[in-house]
Amino acid sequence: MKVGIYGFGAIGRLIAKVALDRGYEIVGAVDINPELIGKDIGELLGLKEKLGAVVSKDPSILKNADVIFHSTGSYLDKVFNQIVTVVNMGIDVVSTCETLSYPWYRYPVLARKLDELAKMRNVIVLGTGINPGFLLDTLIITLTAPFNVIKEIKAVRSVDAAKRRLPFRKKIGVGEDPKLVEEKLRRGEITGHVGFSESVLLIADAAGINLDRVEEGQRIVVAENDIESAGIKVLKGQNRGLIGYGSGYINGREIIRLEFHAYVGAPEYEEIRIVGRDYTITWKSSGTPGDMGTAAVLLSLAEKLTSYTAGLLTMADLVPFKPNISIG
Repeated sequence: MKVGIYGFGAIGRLIAKVALDRGYEIVGAVDINPELIGKDIGELLGLKEKLGAVVSKDPSILKNADVIFHSTGSYLDKVFNQIVTVVNMGIDVVSTCETLSYPWYRYPVLARKLDELAKMRNVIVLGTGINPGFLLDTLIITLTAPFNVIKEIKAVRSVDAAKRRLPFRKKIGVGEDPKLVEEKLRRGEITGHVGFSESVLLIADAAGINLDRVEEGQRIVVAENDIESAGIKVLKGQNRGLIGYGSGYINGREIIRLEFHAYVGAPEYEEIRIVGRDYTITWKSSGTPGDMGTAAVLLSLAEKLTSYTAGLLTMADLVPFKPNISIG
């Protein structure tokens, strides 16, 4: 399989490494960073040999790809034209854009246009990743399979921010003054986690239910004492990171609650608790590396895309299980 990479930052490079490890051919990469333009991808990945594929700012370099992995931004309105360019080339695109994982929530008009164009060009567009895309939505949907009737779902993902890459720590304001972080979040200078509502709605979509309302929010975690983890030190009074949530309600009852704890020194795990009418099951992991997890999810889906009908798809379209959530 021939793949193209649109966005050659940290995630794009990791996707390229995983693709090569799985035996795929990389036809090229697109990026606007002038320090990368014209350089061989093998060289940029630190390989012993050049690949003969380079980074360009011209998307046409990807024209011979079977699928293009896109990772340049979190908000669909900012990357819409990039994805349209790929679709117009007649190539399937799998993107890490968080809001593309369920675009009808924030961008219904853009979602409709993208779906129509993808069907016209006979290609698939899919937004996915580790979260949203798997841990707090697709995995939950899968774990509902052994339930007859589900009453409520609660899931928590917790990561030690010190073990994540620098851009991640920056977007949650690690080490900064808490008041400054709150102001940056209000102004949109930093985003924290993007995709709480999208994950909630993916679960609801799979269950075939309409939520009365969806809520999401994030709060800072202030260091009560000096703390250090994985070589990252946060002083007393500084921001350790964020705790965020997304909730879905029906008839005033919270039936889906998803939380993401991301701060320096946080325990690492995922825990999913599904309360059924007949029994309750709690599933817990030892934690999933986010960056490699994202790349692996994208690559694991790539070869299966031809099994689905063209258009704008979500992970709820791909998962065969349909939870039976009680709305009474």
